Parts: sequence; C-alpha cells; structure tokens
Amino acid sequence: MSEDILVRHGAPTLAGIKTASLFTCPCTNRQELLDDIRQMNRRLHPKGLRILPLRFSENKALIYIYRPRKLTRDLADSDAANILRREGYDTGSCEKCVVKLVQKLRQDGVFPHEIGLFLGYPPEDVKGFIEKGPDCCKASGCWKVYGDEESAKKKFAQFKKCTQVYCDQWARGKGIDRLAVKDRAAG
Repeated sequence: MSEDILVRHGAPTLAGIKTASLFTCPCTNRQELLDDIRQMNRRLHPKGLRILPLRFSENKALIYIYRPRKLTRDLADSDAANILRREGYDTGSCEKCVVKLVQKLRQDGVFPHEIGLFLGYPPEDVKGFIEKGPDCCKASGCWKVYGDEESAKKKFAQFKKCTQVYCDQWARGKGIDRLAVKDRAAG
C-alpha cells in the first residue's frame, strides 16, 4: 500500500480532525499488503493511528485507518451506543465493536448502515439514514445529513481543504511520518 493512497484518502484522519477513513486500494498480493500495513502501523501507532484491512476482494482491499481513542469516545455516545446495540454489537468495548464490523463486512459483503459511526459521522445522521433511507436527507457530502446541515457542510469543507493541503505537502516531499499528527491522548 503506497503512502500516497493513504494521504489522498485519509488526510483528515492523519491530521486528527476526523475519527477514521475508509478506502479501497489495489491488492495483487495479499501477504505483501499485510506486510505493508504492519510496517505502517509500527510507524503510525506512536501518533495514535491504526490501519486495518477490513476485507479483501479480487485485486483490491478495503482499508480502514482510525484513531482508536477518538473511536472509543464516538462509540460511547449514548445515541451511537443505542444504534450499535440494536445492530448486535457489544458496546462495552471499542475493539469488540470493530471486530463485529469486520465480521459483518466479510460475511454479508454489504456495508452495514452503522458503519458511519465508525467513521465519526454524527449519530443523528446515521440514525436518519437507517430510518429514512438515502433520499430524505437535507444534504450530502462525505455522508448523508439528516441533522445539523450547517455543521456538516463546514466539516465537509474542512475535510476537503485538509486533503488539498496534505496532498500538496506530500507532493513537496513531506513524508507520512511528518503529516500524521500525534493524538494528544496517545502514548
């Protein structure tokens, strides 16, 4: 997995302004990709980041980069926890929730609607998508918005700007180790 793809698709997470990012990357050799991810995790763990392959399919892999501390906080939200419990998650542990998500993705092959909670989307928007479907939203960007439209649009713009800045910095030679911001709460 190239660092370039991580910067292009995970900049807001690398910058610490988004809980997680999800993207597909090419994968012609599963073991090579797993080795790359292990190496990247060794480098990014001190910054409070973790990368997981969620599932593999023909010549590609679904990659999840996230900040475990932020995800723990997000999933502890009472609205998020209620959604997860309804969907069969053990909300007592962030790690168990991630394992359950991986199981669902690998077994069903579809994206469970609650995946938005694992990406830092507002619970009211995830709940709105589950209950109303994609056609009844107020706005659409990184996710479908059913709640605070103004706040969501600001976040969409912030994420877009961050990605532009990070891609520019990457193109100028700034490496992933310098682009990844240390989580204030990380070891």
